[in-house]
Amino acid sequence: MRPPSVNDLALRIADVGLPHPLLVIAARAAIAAGDPDSAIDEARRLRRSLLGSAINATGVLLHTNLGRAPLGNQHSRAPLGAAGLDDGPARASNLEFDLVSGRRGSRASHASLLMATLTGAEAALVVNNCAAAVTLVLAALARDRGVAVSRGELVEIGGGFRVPDVMEQSGARLVEVGTTNRTRAADYRAAAERDDIALLLKVHPSNYKITGFTEEASVAQLSNIGPPVVVDLGSGLLDERCPWLGSRPDWLAGEPGARQTLAAGAVLVTFSGDKLMGGPQAGIICGKADLVAACAAHPLMRAFRPGSLVLGALQSVALAYLRRDADAVPFWRMASASTDELMERASALGIGRPSATMALAGAGSLPGQEIPSAGIELDGDLAASLRAFDPPVIARVNTQTTVVDLRTVDPADDQIVAEAIRQSLTRRN
Repeated sequence: MRPPSVNDLALRIADVGLPHPLLVIAARAAIAAGDPDSAIDEARRLRRSLLGSAINATGVLLHTNLGRAPLGNQHSRAPLGAAGLDDGPARASNLEFDLVSGRRGSRASHASLLMATLTGAEAALVVNNCAAAVTLVLAALARDRGVAVSRGELVEIGGGFRVPDVMEQSGARLVEVGTTNRTRAADYRAAAERDDIALLLKVHPSNYKITGFTEEASVAQLSNIGPPVVVDLGSGLLDERCPWLGSRPDWLAGEPGARQTLAAGAVLVTFSGDKLMGGPQAGIICGKADLVAACAAHPLMRAFRPGSLVLGALQSVALAYLRRDADAVPFWRMASASTDELMERASALGIGRPSATMALAGAGSLPGQEIPSAGIELDGDLAASLRAFDPPVIARVNTQTTVVDLRTVDPADDQIVAEAIRQSLTRRN
């Protein structure tokens, strides 16, 4: 039998809801496979491959594969009616427009004041991720000069990006000091005395731990050596006191804050916006005004600058911190939920076994540090079936037991999760 035309087959599967050109792709794939009837399945697979929402029931608060810090709807659009794909009127934003003078403004100014206020810095600058922030700092302040880094801090972040590689691309020259497990202030001082050192760089090993016979130099010790001290904090805890929560959670013990690091003598700190800060993906540079200005004036800034959606979401999160409104930041709302509350929600689902679990911060933050949590356990591996639900529910599987951890599920999604589980169990049975 002759197969149908691609266009006719695409029209037959229009109920999937994709634009016609994508339906054509699905139709062609089905015809090429010799199974035109599979076109609707091809279209559904294509639709599910597009960017969309998912319910994170893994217990990993900052799940890199699921977009790291979750953003509420109020944080997904820029303020002041910035153009977005919502149902409201299409409006411009004052991204680079000074509303007071009526002249061209700077996109850096909006976030600079807020981030500087939150960290106690003189100034701040926002770029598109933390690797870009480190690259920009090194290119602007240390090109063709040495940067001293402890051998124990030459980290590799996700995707295979390594500190030495980032430094090479910036034009700075890596000067390794100390050993993997022990680096003293004297090691940095010796490097500064024998070499042309522009910066002393500390990199917080946020995605691993070295334990045992270890030693590292503090920021305060390094600030007395001579060259300026820059600290890449990575995870982005703004303030060790956590004033937006009222007190510091036990699971954050030992995590350095941007405010305290600057107060200890660092001239600049860099960190991510989408980790412990709980905002959009961004890289943030905070510190001395003249150094931040040098970074802002560097040609790479044009390539690294974020757009209005990122800056708007970051502003919304920053304002929540300044209001000390942790509930307005989904990451902190989820992280702060009590285990009793989570267990009550698990029982209320009326399905599976309510169980104590352990959650993780994730995204390379607080390695090995578990956060007490609760959820439900289900016999067997239901992960694939839960992923097939609309919206997909992403759970974890431990030795043929599916764990749905409610710490990372918004309470508004509890009934959706329950229905996804019921349908998965029905299909299995």
